[in-house]
Amino acid sequence: MSASTKKIALVTGANKGIGFEIARQLAQAGLFVYLGCRDAERGKQAAAKLRAEGLEVEPVVLDVTDEATIQHAVKTVEEGQKRLDVLVNNAGIATGGKKPSETPLTDIRSVFETNFFGPIATMKAFLPLLEKSPAGRIVNVSSTLGSLTHQSDPNDPFQAMALTYNAYNESKSALNAATVQFANELRGTKIKVNAICPGYVATDLNNHSGPRTTEQGAKIAVKMALIGEDGPTAGYFDDNGVIPW
Repeated sequence: MSASTKKIALVTGANKGIGFEIARQLAQAGLFVYLGCRDAERGKQAAAKLRAEGLEVEPVVLDVTDEATIQHAVKTVEEGQKRLDVLVNNAGIATGGKKPSETPLTDIRSVFETNFFGPIATMKAFLPLLEKSPAGRIVNVSSTLGSLTHQSDPNDPFQAMALTYNAYNESKSALNAATVQFANELRGTKIKVNAICPGYVATDLNNHSGPRTTEQGAKIAVKMALIGEDGPTAGYFDDNGVIPW
């Protein structure tokens, strides 16, 4: 594939849910989008749906917990497009139903592998291609449940639910910290790094219990992926604006 004159994006966990919709909206905005998917066949199916809408996308096998697939994805983007303009770290998992003192360490480690170490590995691997962009953007899909301000507020309406999703919340708090650290390192460059919360979206992650649609949830990620030179970095946002750390 020859290098595109369009902006180039890669979205992890893009074969379904919020990731699929982020990819769709970025492509609708005129970007060429790589769909990072753990399963090759599901990636092909997702790409076929978007291509049927006239959108320019390509699936790429990418499991954020598998360094070999991350490097394969980097090679694919580098050989096809020479650079990367937007990286959206969307892939995530959750376990729930147990109090912090009852949650097995194996569950916590598993969640952190995908939700925290995965995005860090992906950012590190794609940074050389993002540095080739005239305006690189990294968007980490976090959650208000990762906000220590919200978690520590006994009157927060989501605290009861947050308590039983402690591994997920902790991983998102850690991802927020990593977002700030990468943004601080990259200050003075053309790369901006921010975290976002899509809201309580109905997805497989929560057994489709959320009241928001994937279309609604994707909008803030797309907005932050397309910010201009005067846009923020090291920030944490949802549809209503800044989220307290």
